[in-house]
Order: sequence, then C-alpha cells, then structure tokens
Amino acid sequence: MRIRTFEERDRPALRQLALRAGQGSPTESLWGHPESEAQIYLDPYMDREPESLFLAESDGEPIGYLTGCVNTDAFPGEDQRIADAIRTHRLILRRRPVLFFARSAFDAASAALRRTPTAGEIHDPRWPSHLHINVVPEARGTGAADRLMEHWFARLRSVGSSGCYLQTLVENTRAVRFFGRMGFVPHGPTQAVPGLRYQGKRVHQQTMVRSC
Repeated sequence: MRIRTFEERDRPALRQLALRAGQGSPTESLWGHPESEAQIYLDPYMDREPESLFLAESDGEPIGYLTGCVNTDAFPGEDQRIADAIRTHRLILRRRPVLFFARSAFDAASAALRRTPTAGEIHDPRWPSHLHINVVPEARGTGAADRLMEHWFARLRSVGSSGCYLQTLVENTRAVRFFGRMGFVPHGPTQAVPGLRYQGKRVHQQTMVRSC
C-alpha cells in the first residue's frame, strides 16, 4: 500500500473514487446529482489545498483518500459552496435537488421554531483544521484509513496546527469507533442534519475533535 499527495492528473480518478467509497452510506448522494455534490465536497480541496489531500493506493489503484484543510476560516464555507453549485448546475430546475432543499428548509425552520440547533461547521481556534476521509468498502480494515490519518497528522505538525475537527454521523457507528481510536473525542451535542434521510429516518451529525 502506498500513500501519496494528490496530483492534478488524479482528478478524474478521484471523482470516481469518491462515488465508489460512498456507496451504501447515508451520504452516498445527497440530492442525486454527483457533479454538483463534487463541486461542494471534493473540488475545492483539489483546487485550493492539494498539499493536504492524500491518496491511498494498492497495486497502483486508488482505494481511499483524505481531504484536509489547515485553516478552516480561510476556506469557503459550506453554505457558500452550496449556493455556488446551485447556480452553476441550475439545481432549482432539477426535481431531486429541489425536493432535498425544500425538505432541508422545512427541517431548519422546524428546528428554529423549537430552538433546536442543527448541524453545521464549527469555527474554534483550538481546532482550526478539518478533514474528510473516505475508503472503498473492500479496503476497510486493511490499514488504509490509519495510514491516511498518519499522513494528515504529520501535515498538521509540519504547519504548526493546534488541532483539527471532523464531522461524521452518529448512525455510522463504525466511523465513530475508528475516529475514537485515532484520538478524536466527541464535541458538542449531536444535531439533526437538515434534509438528509437514510432508510426513511433522520440522521444526526457528530462533531469530533483532536488536539495536536
């Protein structure tokens, strides 16, 4: 197995890898339009911080990746990225995205009436960096995710980051256990993710943090 940093030639393969790695998960596809979802959750990391993007390969084939951001405050926020993707891909003209965003708006409004917080990014100087990690199902348990994390932690040490955070789903118990083993601890309350459903049920975001 080999871990290396992203290169521009990896872009098409990484997009395909993201689709494979997400299969069967609650976040496999948010609104059924992979191009716009990649513009939000993958492309900005390739474009803005390729030195914090690591690929795991086995026999020359990509099996996992980690996207990282050293300074979250300097990175475009998720709301801005979503708005840009809606305009670029004209998602208001597509049925599945419209249904998702309508449900998301309803969930957010309902939470506001109940004064219940919903899922969102955090901005805390104790954990200025963040990451996302994805490994294809057949490579889970092989050590690929561990080694991706090791490279990310080395990256944080090299730039003097004080810590990082990630966000996963409470319902993804395997991921929660893995992150705990990597030294992350839960931070703050679990919060419902507006718009997102898995097997007909709502899912909840768990923020986890790790100091360097």
